[in-house]
Amino acid sequence: MLIGEILSISTAAQPEKLAIVAGEQKLTYRELNETANQVANAIIDQGLNRDQNIAIFSANQFEYPAIYFGAAKSGAVLAHLSARFSADELMHVINKTDISTVFVHVSLSEILLSVTENTPELKRIIVFGGPVQADENFETLESFFAEASVSEPDVKIAETDAFAITYTGGTSGFPKGVVANHASRVIGSVRAEREFEMKPDDVMCCSTPLFHIAGLFVWFQTAIKFGCTCVMMPSWNPDEFIDMVEHRGVTSAFLVPTQINSVISHPEFTAERLKNWRYCNFGGAPMSVAQLERLLEALPEMVCQEQYGQSESGNLTIRPPEFNRSKANSVGRAFSDLDLAIFDREDNPLPPGEPGEIVTMGLHVMMEYYKDPLQTKDAFTEGGWLKTGDVGYLDEDGFLFLVDRSKDMIISGGENIYPTEIEDALYSHEAVNECAVFGIPDDHWGELPAAHVVLEAGKTVKEEELIEYCAAKIARHKRPRLIKFVDSLPKTAVGKIQKNVIKKAYWKDHDRSI
Repeated sequence: MLIGEILSISTAAQPEKLAIVAGEQKLTYRELNETANQVANAIIDQGLNRDQNIAIFSANQFEYPAIYFGAAKSGAVLAHLSARFSADELMHVINKTDISTVFVHVSLSEILLSVTENTPELKRIIVFGGPVQADENFETLESFFAEASVSEPDVKIAETDAFAITYTGGTSGFPKGVVANHASRVIGSVRAEREFEMKPDDVMCCSTPLFHIAGLFVWFQTAIKFGCTCVMMPSWNPDEFIDMVEHRGVTSAFLVPTQINSVISHPEFTAERLKNWRYCNFGGAPMSVAQLERLLEALPEMVCQEQYGQSESGNLTIRPPEFNRSKANSVGRAFSDLDLAIFDREDNPLPPGEPGEIVTMGLHVMMEYYKDPLQTKDAFTEGGWLKTGDVGYLDEDGFLFLVDRSKDMIISGGENIYPTEIEDALYSHEAVNECAVFGIPDDHWGELPAAHVVLEAGKTVKEEELIEYCAAKIARHKRPRLIKFVDSLPKTAVGKIQKNVIKKAYWKDHDRSI
């Protein structure tokens, strides 16, 4: 199966069902498929599917799905640019990825136009989401495909052909372009359809950015494969989400833990207002046991599933709802037909219970980092296993337990300390809403644990009290030596806490990469 066929098959099954809702704008599956076909045929007719890359620069807007599926049906490679890119990141990524044409939402056109003098390969800018009028700097999406056919495009595409580039989170240095082929992302939706608790009659809230692998391939694309109605949410707002569930028919959502936290901690939250929220799939960042317990207590009737994956590999594991408490510390087990293992530093497999690097192999892994052969080589073992960079272990039942990101590990006095263990302790305190644990420099120990903490509204606790609370929960040497109370934590576009941003102030006078 090809990516474009996911939409075509769902359209054939229920052509007049609502596919996309964005405010007052709506498309049926037939209308979405026809618009995607017009985009595809325009790309083919104008030669944009050959020897060059095109891109989309947008949040979750009404036109995104048609451009996505249209590009996939055309045989072109579509790069998904983060709506949160700075001008420098945007310029770097456009040049690095050889992008000739960008489809851009009108709200982001100004920042794109600001980098055109330094992006010589960028020849065309196609704006959507008007009202706009074409000028010498850009053309409109409507004019781009106005003469194109609504018929299925006549182009030969192989499952092994590249069709998309997404970008790593950019938590350190510039983002890397992850190249994926049709087979690698179709298999993710096939597995999700088999093992997620979605239903075809669900109304999905698409709040996680479509320029990120979780929002696009794992969630939105799978929802289209199910034949669900997808409600676009351009930016996260817990008030709006609660209203969508209460009044606009939303029954399901994929959220990251920080988003879930903002809903159940909302001052106007009640279980009654969210009684229509049937299914919550979450991932993208670790969720502590304490956070999970808060969710299960707040919405006991909702079906909750945690998943784990990354840009380079797609979705890897899923935890069935019946294991939410008995395997609460895990991120689930590998999909039933997926190879996943734990390797030591010499790339030897480790037995259950032994922590090491999580590796995977199969159709689902990326083709490469775009034009970066050295980093691509480093990402794989000699035997062809993709190295995730995450540390974890498998238990006897095959459930995966994340220990931490290898790059976040704190080395104090020669001993490894994993921030997630400390974060779990902090989250179990009733006054803690959010936290981030990281290493700070110490002349004697090398590094010591520190934390930034956001308190629950109306709650107070002293730094010394919280440090001692942690010391009672975990080994005393792992307790944070410094806790700073802050109003908010910096996050990526998908809600991951940016520890590298927090750490800069502590490491600025020390010779160490963060």
